[in-house]
Amino acid sequence: MPFHGYQTYYRIVDEAQNGTAPLILLHGGPGSSHNYFEMLDDLAESGLQLIMYDQLGCGRSSAPDQPELWQAETWMDELAELRRYLKLDRVHLLGQSFGGMLAIMYLLERKPKGVQSLILSSTLSSASLWASEQHRMIKYLPANEQAAIATAEQTGNYETPEYLAANEHYMALHAAAPVTAASPEPLRRPKQNGDQAYLTAWGPNEYNPLGNLHNYEYTDRLHELTLPTLITNGTDDLCTPLVAKTMFDQLPNANWHLFQNSRHMPFVEHHDEYVSLLRDWLTQH
Repeated sequence: MPFHGYQTYYRIVDEAQNGTAPLILLHGGPGSSHNYFEMLDDLAESGLQLIMYDQLGCGRSSAPDQPELWQAETWMDELAELRRYLKLDRVHLLGQSFGGMLAIMYLLERKPKGVQSLILSSTLSSASLWASEQHRMIKYLPANEQAAIATAEQTGNYETPEYLAANEHYMALHAAAPVTAASPEPLRRPKQNGDQAYLTAWGPNEYNPLGNLHNYEYTDRLHELTLPTLITNGTDDLCTPLVAKTMFDQLPNANWHLFQNSRHMPFVEHHDEYVSLLRDWLTQH
């Protein structure tokens, strides 16, 4: 899809049947890719059309060296253009991690028509609460890893071997297991990460939102979202139960499903349960 003089890659799975609205999948990062969403292709077997894409700055989309592009307005414009380009008048939206932030901003700032339901998967409505919860969980790391992270935050040097090892351990505990030969193919497939997009918009890691999204605070406006909303997360997730409950408490028409013993991608670690939950939700709405 042409966008801002660049190209946005999108992938469509199956055709909508019986007039059902397609599901648009918004990936995380910013700067990840659609790859892990291919784990949800099973949903298409029930007559649902899936539309996933690589946000500008990563994956198979253009990734120009232009830090000024990596801001909320760019990605909201891109989502709006995707809907216009593919003539998607009626849709469901699923946003995972940053994708959920994007969905919340898009709905509240652009007030689009035709969004039938929203799935907020392991995401957030407050950058400050997110950072606070990550720092709470950092306190459960070994003392040397806590010290390495604290030193990196004090000095601004996020390149030392000690910090990198501590951060890798933290992410393995709360984001995802390291990819191995036994991992599903979409996770093993090489991809182009949008490192510049992530650093510019969010920051050096999950617990220091120092980028231009540092003032992302939408909790107090969630009551404006009256559409049916499903919140999902895991007990060991970067999106902690407190982060999820904070959103649930503010949304007037929400359900919440907490996956036990799951990290940041329940659709991988509890695949069948997640797909069943989503299929029932989308059938209902």
